[in-house]
Amino acid sequence: MKKVFLSRLLAVFSAALLGIYGTIYACGGGDWDWDWFYATNFTPETFVDKAYEPLFLSQALFYGDKPMQDYKKFNEDMVSDWSGFLNNSMKSEDVQFFLLDSSSADVTAVYDFIKSKKKSELSKKWASKFKLKDKNVKGFFEFLYFAKQIETASVTIDSWSYEPVDYKYFNNGGVLNEIENIYKNTSNEFLKKRWWFQTIKAYFYSGDKEKAIAFFKLTESKVSKDVLYYRALSYIAGIQYKSKNYAESNYNYSIVFDQCPPMRDVAVFCFHPQEQKDWQQSLAMAKNADEKAALWALYGYYGDEEQAIANIFEVKPQSEYLEFLLARLVNRQEVKADLSFSDKTVAQNKAAIKDSISESARKLVVKIAQSEKVGKPYLWNTAAGYLETLAGNFSTAVTHFTDAEKRMPQTELAKNQLRLLRFVNTLSSFNTIDAQKEQKIAVDLNWLYQELPKTDHGAFRFQLASDWSKRYLGALYKENKNTVMSELFARKDNFYDSNQHLETMKVFLPKANKTPIEQIAVAVYNVSLEDIYRYESVEATFKNKISDAIVLLQKSGSQDTPFLGNPFNASIKDCHDCDHQMRQKRAYSFMDFLLKIKEMQNKILKSEDVYTNNILLGNAFYNISHYGNGRTFHEGNIFGYAMTPFDFRESSRILATDCSLAKSYYQKAFAAAKSDEQRAHCQYMIAKCERNAYYNDKYKKVENYWQMDDDRINFLAWNGFKSLKDKYSKTQYYQEVLQECGYFKTYISQQKK
Repeated sequence: MKKVFLSRLLAVFSAALLGIYGTIYACGGGDWDWDWFYATNFTPETFVDKAYEPLFLSQALFYGDKPMQDYKKFNEDMVSDWSGFLNNSMKSEDVQFFLLDSSSADVTAVYDFIKSKKKSELSKKWASKFKLKDKNVKGFFEFLYFAKQIETASVTIDSWSYEPVDYKYFNNGGVLNEIENIYKNTSNEFLKKRWWFQTIKAYFYSGDKEKAIAFFKLTESKVSKDVLYYRALSYIAGIQYKSKNYAESNYNYSIVFDQCPPMRDVAVFCFHPQEQKDWQQSLAMAKNADEKAALWALYGYYGDEEQAIANIFEVKPQSEYLEFLLARLVNRQEVKADLSFSDKTVAQNKAAIKDSISESARKLVVKIAQSEKVGKPYLWNTAAGYLETLAGNFSTAVTHFTDAEKRMPQTELAKNQLRLLRFVNTLSSFNTIDAQKEQKIAVDLNWLYQELPKTDHGAFRFQLASDWSKRYLGALYKENKNTVMSELFARKDNFYDSNQHLETMKVFLPKANKTPIEQIAVAVYNVSLEDIYRYESVEATFKNKISDAIVLLQKSGSQDTPFLGNPFNASIKDCHDCDHQMRQKRAYSFMDFLLKIKEMQNKILKSEDVYTNNILLGNAFYNISHYGNGRTFHEGNIFGYAMTPFDFRESSRILATDCSLAKSYYQKAFAAAKSDEQRAHCQYMIAKCERNAYYNDKYKKVENYWQMDDDRINFLAWNGFKSLKDKYSKTQYYQEVLQECGYFKTYISQQKK
């Protein structure tokens, strides 16, 4: 028991949290909610009552990002109850104001006027709105006067904190005695119940909490068991927990859980067995099957759904608690299974999934499904069928799904759920793929990939089946040596690194008369023929095959895409945003860029303005690298997008970070330079290329940005830096570099030491 509860609950109770609705200080904060909507195929909402939704499986304490600390939980009922008691003596909005929004000053002013005729501006204001002589109005304000005092200890602005919370206590003995005396002397049943609750609450927030227990035991038989009663019982359970009376505390929380649905989350949050001994003691306190079922439901929520289901089924097979626990059990089995189909064969993946499923859980669910004793046999047959699918028992799953369909409700969600799980079972049964099998699943694939995403189906969980089926089909086609269909269903990052794959896909995508399954595959594939031509154009450009790049870019349809900055300009600092913000005298499109490169290369062949054309070509190829202002040129669906070089796949990273082509043009420009200013410019740009090459080599085996070793090397004497320092220190460009480039400035300062 200790292993079951403490390992998880201690994490849950790690952040101190002020008790709400009668929870105690020991109940602590949970984690940010993250549900399993995209990680499961089994939708609990299909058959499980909505009241249990917060208890569905979630990484957080409660499902659906619904925090327990809902301060407005009882507000509506509270306003309604008091408005009914006041019987139109006060407007509902005024009742709400004093209960929920007023300051203690408003309440005190009215109370003082009622008790001693003490007038004030506030009392005059409210006396003009309603009759303060009305006995029910007087009772309302008397109650509020004392309730506001207790709120100084019971209400806090910050409901949770990473730091220990400095809790307040209400230790005004005179007020505590007066509250209890008012309860004893009140004859009105409505007021007496609320003074009873207020007495317990006041003692709970005092330094003498045991008085709350004594008072509760003395009076509980005289009180009707409504929400106020169970709120009070939560206070008592909280005190018992704080006193280390864990068995009785947890037993009382189970009563709250069972009898008061509005407080079910509170009971779940505070239920906290410590050892096997106190758990058995709590079970021994259970007076009937309902109470035993509630205790096991809480146990199952935190620890072991399988054991809880077995025990609840034994004492009360019709219990609704079985339903939410079953949903949790099935979802937990799902998330244990590895559905990636990435590194193993289809057979190996299916074997691994089967091994991950609890055999005892599967047998238990099947046993209950076949018993016909539960309230919703169709739910159990649906779950049993799905677990049989995961276990590889596909024909048995079909039988369960057939039994479920006979009696299940004819809601859209139920029909969708059964159809989805049947599809998963059918596809899971395939060990190979052929035309007959393709035809068998084609309609469901269209439903799953095309129809469902177009309509809001609310809680229905189909995304996992969609993603998994693509990977599964990709694996099947891979084993069939059908590389195109495998890629279409399960895209691989390095597929287009193979020229053979690329050419094959270029033939296939525009092919007419595709089969139905091929049409489905193309529809879900997120790479177009235009993307392929764009990728080829980028590759050709990096390889300086400009004529080919122009032809391919034309086919890609992206020839008019504009650069964000001038791709022929070079800056001392690599600052993309700076270049993008500069006013461009001429805006270049991708096609303009390639045509301009071609024009410059032709001029060089004719020995026209050799320095200028070479330096501009160096800038062009530098700017379309990862380091320049024109990286949008290479970014694309196949090449990829990257904030750092490590974000690229290897083949793209090599192309995007290679500045050798730019360097070669800078070297040619240097050879053709006619002044030291031009030579200085070339040497600095060469140094930038050398710097990039140094770090590319240094970190080529690093997998991500965070693994980079910050050795603070920022003064290496690359040839370009040496030449700039030794030969061109008298140039204006040298001074500009010294002013703008901290890297170069550090290098120079190191040389002077």
